[in-house]
Order: sequence, then structure tokens, then C-alpha cells
Amino acid sequence: MRTIWLSLLLSTVLAAACGQASAGESRARQILDRFEHANQWRDHVMVAAHRAGGMQAGKTLYAENSLAAVEGSIAMGAEIVEVDIRRSKDGAFVVMHDSWLDRTTTCKGEVVNYTLDELRACRLVVEGTGSVTNERVSTLREMLLATRDRILINLDNKLDVGDLPGMIAVARDLGMADQVIVKENLWNQNRIATVKAAMTAIGGGVQFMPIIADDAVHDAGFAETVDHAFSPHAIELINWRAGAETLTETGGPLFSTRMRAAAVRGNWHIWADTYAIVNKPGGFLAGGRGDELAVKASLPREAWGFWADRGATIIQTDEPKAAIDWLAANGFRVPYAGTGERIEPAATASIN
Repeated sequence: MRTIWLSLLLSTVLAAACGQASAGESRARQILDRFEHANQWRDHVMVAAHRAGGMQAGKTLYAENSLAAVEGSIAMGAEIVEVDIRRSKDGAFVVMHDSWLDRTTTCKGEVVNYTLDELRACRLVVEGTGSVTNERVSTLREMLLATRDRILINLDNKLDVGDLPGMIAVARDLGMADQVIVKENLWNQNRIATVKAAMTAIGGGVQFMPIIADDAVHDAGFAETVDHAFSPHAIELINWRAGAETLTETGGPLFSTRMRAAAVRGNWHIWADTYAIVNKPGGFLAGGRGDELAVKASLPREAWGFWADRGATIIQTDEPKAAIDWLAANGFRVPYAGTGERIEPAATASIN
């Protein structure tokens, strides 16, 4: 009898452990399903945490591109974390936005002049407070392991297109290439051909997202050409801010009725960027309607709501928690099955 009870207890423990593991995988798979089937989820705005979510709350919560920022973004319900990839002196892929270490770490000088072991001695700094953390510069592999089966990860390639195969090889080695989104800027046919050749050499099983900006592209027809070349699940659209005092009234030439129709025909997401750029006017990538307008000016409707109204179903932001809370409260988020997510009904939402 004792043996039977021990067997039952062991079975229960193993089942619980398997259930916990599958819950994480289920969340990642649900996110991937929404990413790959845009037309089925036009009523849901996904949130991508810029630089892993380390910039939120006045840059005081986490160091950017840190594992702690990733954990925070996952906990608050973001679907994607965006991180920046460079190489060390000895060729290792590392997670770092700037080419220099001075702003975000305790070290000085260029990333490319440090070996991986030397980078390990650097500690990440929380920019808004100057606090030195215990976190080291992460390798790409470490960052991927932190996100595996939990969230999608967008790799912002700070290197050349030719470095993409090496990054994807790391993801494939971990069995998570389908969770990885890579992206490149496209502006003419020659650039399309260059990137197309690189992605063809890489092969399938990875998410590629084109970036199109309205400083070089003024017609939604170009996005249709890009769609034909790559069949992406999302296209990142940039509306450059025209001046320091102006706010876009339309979203610019790319956020047009024709673009929204093209997105539906191609079954891809429109991805908008509301995060800030240092030493640039607020909302520099969003026609002035960025995170500063949403948070500092307390006008989220005029920022995140504006882009959602113009077809954006993914918003990349420095303020993932504030964006998720506002989008959920105003009817732009659909809870994920089995996650316990809760959204406030639109009728009780703030009018801001």
C-alpha cells in the first residue's frame, strides 16, 4: 500500500512539474499564433518592450538590455522583447545597444575592443538613477535562453546583414528559431535584393520583419512589393517627426488607408514605434505621438490610441507596463487563455 501511495505522489508531482513547463510554452505559442495570424487578431494590440523593457518609468526600473528587464517585461504581459546585438573583440554575439560601453555600463570604450571575458567584468547601469547592478553584459545565447518558450524576441542587428546567419545559428541550436524576429531596413529594390539573398541563405523557420521609413518611402505600394518578396508576419513602419513642435494628424504617408488594406491582404501586422531617442524630439519615430506624450503629458489616447486607430497591432515602447494597462483598459487587448490576464471593460476606462 505504501508503494502505491508513493507512486501516486510521484505521479502527481511529475504531472504538476510538466504542467508548469507546458504553461510557459503555451504562453509563447499563443503569442506566436497571434503574431503569425494578424487578421485573426486585429482587435488585439501586442506590446514590444524596447531594449528588453529597461527604459520604462523614467529609465529607473532596470538596466536596458538586461535579463532583469526581460523578466519584468514577461511578468507584466509584454509579447515581445527587443534587444540589440553586437560582437565582442573575439567574435562573440553580445547584447548592447551603443557601440560604446560608457552610457550603459561601468566600462569605457568601444564594445568591439573588448573580449567577451573583459566584457564580463563590466556591470550594467540603470540609466535614470546611475545605479550599478550586479548584471553583466549578456551574450546572445544567454538572452535567448531567458526568453525560450516564454516570449518572442526581436533581435535588432547593429552589425551587417551578413551577421544574421550566425545569430540565427545560435537560436537554432537552442531550438527556438521560430521565437526570434530579425529585421532590416528596406528602401529600394537593390536593398530588397540584398536582404532577400541573405534571408534565402538562412533558410526558413525564422521570423523576418522589414522596416520601412517615410523619409525614403512614401507609397504603400512599396510595402506590397516587400510583402511579395518576404511574406512577413509584420512590417515596422516609421513616421519621422517633421518638426520639434508638430504632431502628425494622419500618421504620414505610410499609415494610410491603402497600407491598412495591404496589411489585411497580406495578413501582416503594422508595427509602430513610440519609444524615445536620446537628443531627439519626443516621438521622433512616431510623428510626435510617442511615449512622452502618453506618459509625461498624460495623453495616452493621443499616442498609443492614435496608432491603434490607424491599424497598428504591435507597438514598440519604452513604457510596456503603462501601454499594456492603458490598451487593456480601453478595449485594445484580448486576454490570453489560461494566463489569468484581466482587462478592465472599456466602459470604465479613462477618457485620456
